[in-house]
Amino acid sequence: MRIIGIDPGSTLIGYGLVEYSGSKFSCLDYGTIVNTGKDKSQDYQATEKRLAQIIKKYHPDVAAIERLFFFSNQKTALAVSEMRGVLFLTLAKAKIPIFEFTPLEIKQGVTSYGRANKVQVEKMVRIILNIITPIKPDDAADALAIAICGANNYTPFIK
Repeated sequence: MRIIGIDPGSTLIGYGLVEYSGSKFSCLDYGTIVNTGKDKSQDYQATEKRLAQIIKKYHPDVAAIERLFFFSNQKTALAVSEMRGVLFLTLAKAKIPIFEFTPLEIKQGVTSYGRANKVQVEKMVRIILNIITPIKPDDAADALAIAICGANNYTPFIK
C-alpha cells in the first residue's frame, strides 16, 4: 500500500510517500511544494499541478494530512485552510481517500509518545524508513511522519 503524507502550509507544503507492506515501511520520495505567497491564484494552481504530478507518478492508495489544530495568528490559519482546500480537492479528483490526524495523533503514531518533540519524531521516522541522513526540510520529515501515522492507523480498512 502506498501512502502520501501531507504537511499543509500556505507557501511551503511538505509531502512524503511511503510504501507499507507486511509491516515493513520503505520511503519512496519526499520533498516540498514551494510557493511565492505573492499571488494566491498562482500558488493554488502551482500546488494543484505539482500535487497532481506526484499523484500521477506514485499512485498513492490513501492520503494522510495534518489537521489544523491551533493557530494564534488568524490570518495564517485562514491561508493554510485555503491551501488545504486545494490539497483536498486535488486528492478528491484523483479519488484518493483522505484521513486527517492532529499533531498529537501523529506523534503518538510514530513515537508512541504524544508529546515527542520534532527531533524525536524525525529520528523515529529515519529509523522506521531506514534513512541515514537527516530529512530536510522539517516539513518533509513531518509529511513522512504523517504518512507513517496513516499506515499505522488505517491499514486494516484499506484495500
